[in-house]
Amino acid sequence: MKTTKSLDLGCGPAIKNPFNADELFGIDVREDLDRNIFKADLVIEPIPFPDEFFDYLTAHDFLEHIPRLIYNPTRRLPFIELMNEIYRVLKVGGKFLSFTPMYPHAGAFWDPTHVNIMTEHTLAFYFVQNWAAGYGWKGAFKLQSQVWKAPHLEVILVKEPNLI
Repeated sequence: MKTTKSLDLGCGPAIKNPFNADELFGIDVREDLDRNIFKADLVIEPIPFPDEFFDYLTAHDFLEHIPRLIYNPTRRLPFIELMNEIYRVLKVGGKFLSFTPMYPHAGAFWDPTHVNIMTEHTLAFYFVQNWAAGYGWKGAFKLQSQVWKAPHLEVILVKEPNLI
């Protein structure tokens, strides 16, 4: 039987596993190797795993903390860079689940560390319909589902082969 692997971004002390994967990995700003949690600052660093390593990737209450634009020291687009990294480490057919507070709900704004306010169109338009291609997006996702669980929007994207 095939072993499935899942990566939870910004996992905190406990890795979430909504897809019931066999092997779990986490990334956070604090490392806990006993729990398989690796340290990385995904605003400025890549996901520290090889290409097409994961069947699933999750981000619960995480994407809203990734800035859209920084200067470090030159102009960078961390949100698009992170989406490229998510695409890179997922296997073709792999699923990415985002659970993010979204506009117009107040939950998108009340935390001062929420620097990436998104709408129900952000993931679907920019990373499925490829509106972000002009800004460096290199992947191809298909929208599997998008469900409001106010103030959060739960989105599942499926990695498609990139034919570019």
